[in-house]
Amino acid sequence: MGRLNSAADLENLRQEILAKRDPNKPCVTICSGTGCHAYGSEKVAEAFVANIQSNGLQEKVDIRRTGCHGFCEKGTLVVIFPEEICYLRVRSDDVPEIVSTTLVEKKVVDRLLYEDDDGQKIAHESEIPFYKHQSRVIFGNNRLIDPTNIEDYITLGGYAALAKALLEMTPEEVMEEVKESNLRGRGGGGFPAGRKWETTRDAPGERKYVIVNADEGDPGAYMDRSLLEGNPHSVLEGLIIGAYAIGSHEGFIYVRQEYPLAVGNLNIALEQARELGLLGSDILGSGFNFDVKIHRGAGAFVSGESSALMTAIEGRVGEPRPKYIRTAVSGIWDRPSNLNNVETWANVPLIINNGAEWFTNIGTEGSKGTKIFSLVGKVKNTGLVEVPMGMTLREVIYDIGGGIPDGKKFKAVQTGGPSGGVIPDKFLNLPVDFDELTKVGSMMGSGGMIVMDEDTCMVDVARYFINFLAGESCGKCLPCREGIYQMLKVLNRICEGESSEEDFKLLDEIPEVLGDSALCALGQTACNPVLSTLRYFRDEYEAHIMKKQCPAGVCKALINYWIEPEKCQACMICLRNCPVGAIDGGKNLIHIIDQEKCTKCGTCLEVCPARFGAITVLSGVEVPEFVAQGTEVVRG
Repeated sequence: MGRLNSAADLENLRQEILAKRDPNKPCVTICSGTGCHAYGSEKVAEAFVANIQSNGLQEKVDIRRTGCHGFCEKGTLVVIFPEEICYLRVRSDDVPEIVSTTLVEKKVVDRLLYEDDDGQKIAHESEIPFYKHQSRVIFGNNRLIDPTNIEDYITLGGYAALAKALLEMTPEEVMEEVKESNLRGRGGGGFPAGRKWETTRDAPGERKYVIVNADEGDPGAYMDRSLLEGNPHSVLEGLIIGAYAIGSHEGFIYVRQEYPLAVGNLNIALEQARELGLLGSDILGSGFNFDVKIHRGAGAFVSGESSALMTAIEGRVGEPRPKYIRTAVSGIWDRPSNLNNVETWANVPLIINNGAEWFTNIGTEGSKGTKIFSLVGKVKNTGLVEVPMGMTLREVIYDIGGGIPDGKKFKAVQTGGPSGGVIPDKFLNLPVDFDELTKVGSMMGSGGMIVMDEDTCMVDVARYFINFLAGESCGKCLPCREGIYQMLKVLNRICEGESSEEDFKLLDEIPEVLGDSALCALGQTACNPVLSTLRYFRDEYEAHIMKKQCPAGVCKALINYWIEPEKCQACMICLRNCPVGAIDGGKNLIHIIDQEKCTKCGTCLEVCPARFGAITVLSGVEVPEFVAQGTEVVRG
């Protein structure tokens, strides 16, 4: 492939690649995102290469290692095209059977298919409920592209939007298209991208920067990482288009240190784009020059904040600065700098190709397009889901997520990362968009969605997120540095049974000060987990403070484990598994727990067979009198 000097060159290359590819030729795609790497996708890929060669199929079957498919708990995922046969939880020793049965005999391996709640096997990926109810506009191409091969992206229409923008549109026309689309930033704030671009374009100074924020630090969130790993060119194409509209010739991609696969695939993508003349000088013969550098962050959560991120790029400690002058006007080295997150940039080529009207037909009045969420927690189907703005929480959790496992009841869902809020079951029919989530005390954030069941303690949930934020505060401003720490001290007292009614007053006062006076959004929104749990689950706080009880049976200081004598079968499973030897008993003898030795680790509860259910968690009450050691189990 030589350098591309025009839109015609790009289209000719696309046609050349398509001419060499037979759409009916079997292609084995292997999910190779970070999640599937952990499941052993490397060995699965190696096994496919070896078995396809040993069966003499190397000329008849293609193998493609792709990005994340989204259904992460079922990895390693293998999809065989053109039939779209989807195999889940594939291991290397499953590969010989797949090759001999599916590739040779054209039959399906039933045991590796998805099975629904009615026991029906589903062979095609698009028919699996997890995928069926999604709208994978941004994320869908991940399953079709080898991120290390630019040809795969070009084949699917990649860089056509860039050619259109550079050669058929003025920077002003590109800007207007994005503004009319009402694309809002997917990184958390939801600020209109076009307005931010315009501010940077109109700011004084010739040298301007555009930045991809891939400093994704929310617990359980990995949307941006998976996009960068699986389809880096979509982000790069959007960045170049944005740079053209703004008048920038230099860009940065700020990536977390913990994302080595994303960085590796990005570096390959940048080199391939430069070789084809899609990056660098005189892009596609348009006269527009632009190039990108990758900056690896040190892993600080606060560096996801725009001014802190830009400070880190400058080579200093990633600390936020006052926003009386916005970074769009004075950012990196005091020059105009436009920052958008990974998912925001990936939307841009679609808007340019399809038009603002197409984009505004997706979503709600104030929130257009789709959004990728990290659906995790107490839900049957976990992974990355992409849905149109306005889909309800119920549809996401039950239609896509499959509902709550083990027959448990839904209790709440936490959205927006550690600075988001919890949403109780009465809001399950709430449309998911920027404004509706804010109304109920939460936020969209970058797209984290953590589902909680009836066994979740909401006070402990608030403590978990506040503990995270206390550790991630940069400490530059006093309200954040001390305010979050003081909230954590109060929550620790509550969970340890050492609190008083005075703590209610503190939990009202501290968030008010934080929200009004903290320097950046980390401190200003840190109170959301506390305020939302107090708002919707105040009864649990009252139980902890007034009655010294944890209704969910989670807070160790407020619970005890007890073996119910009438249910104990003297199977000795709990006795053998107790890590501190706190359980006494023997064969045919009722077991008891020595409360002084018990560390309340919960091992006994986990290992006790469900059919017995002999272990009980007692909260806020004294443990009943023990059955005398030596009492025999009465059966039948």
